[in-house]
Amino acid sequence: MSEFIVLDMPGTYALKPHFQSILRPAVAQLAASGIRANHITIFACALSIAFGTMLLTSPDPRLFQILPFVIFIRMALNAMDGMLAREFNQATPLGMYLNELGDVVSDVFLILPFAHLRGFSPFWIWNVVVMSVIAEMAGILAVMAGASRRHDGPMGKSDRALVAGAAGLWAGIAGGLPQLAASLLLKILVVLLAVTVVERVRHGLRELSRTSPVVPNREDKHA
Repeated sequence: MSEFIVLDMPGTYALKPHFQSILRPAVAQLAASGIRANHITIFACALSIAFGTMLLTSPDPRLFQILPFVIFIRMALNAMDGMLAREFNQATPLGMYLNELGDVVSDVFLILPFAHLRGFSPFWIWNVVVMSVIAEMAGILAVMAGASRRHDGPMGKSDRALVAGAAGLWAGIAGGLPQLAASLLLKILVVLLAVTVVERVRHGLRELSRTSPVVPNREDKHA
């Protein structure tokens, strides 16, 4: 698979263990206080919906300067709910649904408001939103196929958060972005999201090929 070596970009997800180690003392305090992982997941999603709605309904682009801080809080909460689930035996089937659906909903509400900013094309914003959903589906489908949840690729959840936060800060200060810069940024994001989909499918299949027996085809079954 040497032809795919150029695609093997882990993204900022590789930094997650270091981020978690910083948050671990706070997570332990939350667990001792009776806070459940699902509570954190719901709150993180509600925060994204509330702030995204405010951006969508407000004509003031300066509010986008707050976006990096909201995204940082959301990412911290997302890391904390996962740690509560794994390290304090709070994992539940409902939590799995809330976690995956919450991530997709949060992405939609925090990316769509850019369509109202000067320089950003609504068409390409929608492309980014759709490709973000497809990328997360590619990661989740690996579990259905029998592999682990895939986080591969150069434009995962953390990477999108970093880009959205930086773009939001720039646009909030400047009142928007130059059309050429915004157009180039969105097109690069779509390409990187497509690479992310390919990476997640490819790594999921590779994992299955190492751990699962070959499934015979129909002709083999009736031979």
